[in-house]
Amino acid sequence: MKVLLAEYTAAHDPALAQEGLAMLEVLRTSFERCGYTVVHPGDGDFESEIAHLAPVCDMGLVIAPDHLLSRFSQILEQHTHSLGCGFMTAALCANKVRTRKVLIQHGIAVPPDAVSGKRVIKPVRGCGSQGVRLADEEPAEGEYAEEYIEGEHLSVSIVANRVIGDACQYFTGNPPVVLAVNRQDISLEPDGTFRYLGGETPVHPEKEDEIIRTALKAVEVLGCQGYCGIDLVVGDHPYIVDVNPRITTSLVGIAACMEEEIADILVAASKGQGPSTVHLSGKARFDTNGQVTRL
Repeated sequence: MKVLLAEYTAAHDPALAQEGLAMLEVLRTSFERCGYTVVHPGDGDFESEIAHLAPVCDMGLVIAPDHLLSRFSQILEQHTHSLGCGFMTAALCANKVRTRKVLIQHGIAVPPDAVSGKRVIKPVRGCGSQGVRLADEEPAEGEYAEEYIEGEHLSVSIVANRVIGDACQYFTGNPPVVLAVNRQDISLEPDGTFRYLGGETPVHPEKEDEIIRTALKAVEVLGCQGYCGIDLVVGDHPYIVDVNPRITTSLVGIAACMEEEIADILVAASKGQGPSTVHLSGKARFDTNGQVTRL
């Protein structure tokens, strides 16, 4: 069987290319170990490449920055079986302000809005820590501000099962599986910008159960499917700071510790049949260049 792994940044976004290539390599090797033939887009127009290759593949997955993910995922979904999040949910999560509103409506804690003083300025549509900074300036057009929360930076990596059924009856698949809680290495640079450097996985912080419950609730209310990463800052309690309905860099470390193949998990979850648990051995540190150190 053929699987299309459509990774955008390697050919089209040099600033994020190293992270993209690291995630792609983990996925490629996993799918090949599981017996799949892996197909990649060329260096041409990314949309056209997906539309050309997807019809000859049995399944596919888009790996792209949040603000582009929905458009590319929609094209993939028109031509083959998608292993990722649905394009409508990807569009929702790409708008950080809209995502905050949904989470707040469901009683999920996010950092409060901030109207003055030192606060975190973020792009409404962004990827990772790009454009995120601590400042006392007014947000520019296309940005918003939220309160800076002192705490531990963590993420939860989850694979959510696809909703399955037919035109007359719909039912959910298995519950989402938590792959790992990950510690994020976030640097606050002298100019006030935040920089993501990688992290460590798996970790077992204080309030781990509450952290996982919060992340799972976010996945549920937003309708995420497939792999997703929920970023949190944990102070007096967990605050969700970002929802990534896509493969994240943490997978590089998780795959080094996980007995199961991520390829098998993604394919099973796309049919509503993902596992209830995974098995991790040891720990790993990872960076944004794909370097992994077993601990």
